[in-house]
Amino acid sequence: MTVASLITSGSTEQLRSHLALAKQNGLTEAELSEAIVHLAFYAGWPKAMAAKPDHVRRQQA
Repeated sequence: MTVASLITSGSTEQLRSHLALAKQNGLTEAELSEAIVHLAFYAGWPKAMAAKPDHVRRQQA
């Protein structure tokens, strides 16, 4: 819920830490990717794709 709210409002500065918390709470990388793409249709592609680099960095860490 928090990740979705941060993405849709364009508040990506806090997104990295909340993506980590989402993973700690059981979300998989695939589920996070699906959520970001799904939100793109509602919040707009620019906001969703702004979240993508944080998600990709999180996958590589």
